[in-house]
Amino acid sequence: MKILFLFPYPLEQAPSQRFRFEQYFAALLKTGYSIDSQSFWGEYYWKVLYKKGNTLQKVWGLLNGFGRRFKVLSQLPSADFVFIHRELTPLGPPIFEWLIAKVFRKQVIFDFDDAIWLPNTSESNKIAGWLKWHSKTGNICQWSWKVSVGNSYLANYAKQFNDNVVINPTTIDTEHHHRIHKKTKPTNDPIVIGWTGSHSTLPYLDMLWSVLEELAKDQKFSFRVISNQPPLVTYPWLEFTPWNKDTEIGDLAVIDIGVMPLTDDKWSQGKCGFKALQYMALEIPTIASPVGVNVDIIENGNNGLLAASTGDWLVSLKETLTNEGLRKKLGEAGRKTVEDRYSIKANTQNFLDLFSK
Repeated sequence: MKILFLFPYPLEQAPSQRFRFEQYFAALLKTGYSIDSQSFWGEYYWKVLYKKGNTLQKVWGLLNGFGRRFKVLSQLPSADFVFIHRELTPLGPPIFEWLIAKVFRKQVIFDFDDAIWLPNTSESNKIAGWLKWHSKTGNICQWSWKVSVGNSYLANYAKQFNDNVVINPTTIDTEHHHRIHKKTKPTNDPIVIGWTGSHSTLPYLDMLWSVLEELAKDQKFSFRVISNQPPLVTYPWLEFTPWNKDTEIGDLAVIDIGVMPLTDDKWSQGKCGFKALQYMALEIPTIASPVGVNVDIIENGNNGLLAASTGDWLVSLKETLTNEGLRKKLGEAGRKTVEDRYSIKANTQNFLDLFSK
């Protein structure tokens, strides 16, 4: 049986794609499925998409993407399932989704891991925000055979339109990718607090800058930001590491304490805790805001820490900075949580069942 995967970005580039379905391709092939795939954005246009300017290139990339979607319609007759991640086109109504579900009558599995029905356009592409057609998420849910979502908040939204909703958590490859890096830190080296994420999530760090300023008055540490863009602030203890897929795990492994701050709003409620899971998979003790799925992943004081206020953040950071035993305990328990509940191994059958009739 053949599965056609349709998604926004080129393969092996976007975390939501890599950790929600791309890493299950091997299991699908082993089970006997064949796979075709197509992204909306081509490799060249993806590289300029989130850079400021480049308007003409973005327009050409958009037109190219629509052309790719028209072209993929010829592959539909041979497909048994069509797996759609997030949306088929970044602008306009869900015409292609309607054609696939209603005209070609294909069994569609619709997958998303954010509250994509809410407006949340990046600053670099805000002009196109009003064309995003966010309301199409409900339509696609309604037309789909199954809906795959990352957490219960997203599931509750999808169930308004479709009774066949499956919680398919974002998962970590603990055996081949997120392998534990044993590290020996020289005695005089400062503890590294770290954060990783894309440019769109950098604003979540705004709530931490004052906390880190206060912490630096009596504690020695460095704060590493791993992202595709640097933060807009400068501090003597701040380090920036450009995100690189090839060095991703090694760059993360340098971190001694991982942080995941979030604002408590509807968009953040839809987050699937991926940053926390990445840290925890590498035995990095994790501190996170008690927002959305974070409260399901982290048991406060057991496999991580939850910090709601700036005061909580300061206390939690200071405690983990100064207590090596606590860091070890939280790190080991965090790794076990990922292995038991959020790893590829733990979730493979759940993912394969998406294609079960």
